[in-house]
Parts: sequence; C-alpha cells; structure tokens
Amino acid sequence: MNGTPSIPLLHRTVRPEWIDYNGHMSEAFYVLAFGHATDALMIETGLHSGYRESTGCSLYTVESHIRYLRDVPEMAHLAIRTRVLGAAAKKARFTHEMYVVPDESAEPDADAAPVATTELLAVHVDQQAGRAAEFPDEIRERFRELTEEAPEWAGRSIAAVA
Repeated sequence: MNGTPSIPLLHRTVRPEWIDYNGHMSEAFYVLAFGHATDALMIETGLHSGYRESTGCSLYTVESHIRYLRDVPEMAHLAIRTRVLGAAAKKARFTHEMYVVPDESAEPDADAAPVATTELLAVHVDQQAGRAAEFPDEIRERFRELTEEAPEWAGRSIAAVA
C-alpha cells in the first residue's frame, strides 16, 4: 500500500441464517457484511455516531456494484478489506473486497482472490436539509490520507446482454 494508512480489516463469520436455498451465502448477506464494512469506514474517517448526532449529517450510499465471485459456505470466516478511492467536496468512492480466511482474526494471503467485491459511491448528506453537504475539512483530509489506487476491477459496469 505504499505507506498509505489503511482501514483495519472487518471480520465476520457466516451465520446459518445467512445460507440460502442453494446451500451458500445469500446475496442479501453479502450486502449486510459490506454494509458493516462501510460502517467501519465511517468510524475511521470521523463520520461516527457522535458526528452524526452533533451535525445531523451522514454518509448515504447512492450507487453500488457487487461482484459475486465464489460461493461462501456456512461458518466461513470472512475478512473484508476497504479501500478509499477518492473523495470530493460532497462524495466519496470506495471498495470492499471480501475474502474467506482460516479463522476469525486471520488476514487474507497476499495472493488470495476475493470471493466478492463491491464498489460504492456515497454522498455526505445533511439530514435536516435533505440534501448533499460538503464534508468538513478534517473529514475530507482523512479521506485523502486513506486514498489508495483503485484495484483493476473497479470502475466497470454491467455489460449489455446480447
């Protein structure tokens, strides 16, 4: 990561109720786990509950693109890596990569392939005004400090069906 500070991995274990009729993790629970990773990103950037209570502002996801790459079984241990790809006055772009790891505190191997990824665009919203608002300087600076190069898969869209 070339000296860029990073966001700690988020760890979760796949619960029995996360398993669908095909015997693997249901798509809704990938979104749930990725949502928990977004919550962790918000804490790391200063957009925590105290910030939301004192300012009335929060981060709203306005677009996402999920790739489901491999089946995930019940009781699998997950590690989710977050990368900030950039932030502007009112919005932030970031990714989450989900890995299956050997135990609840393990890191993925350097050459491990993710089981799922998501790329998100979020907007900083003043909930009282009901519209986008600029990030405070210290939060925009924290996003800048955390910004990394985009992974090769980021920025893609879903191809048209022929």
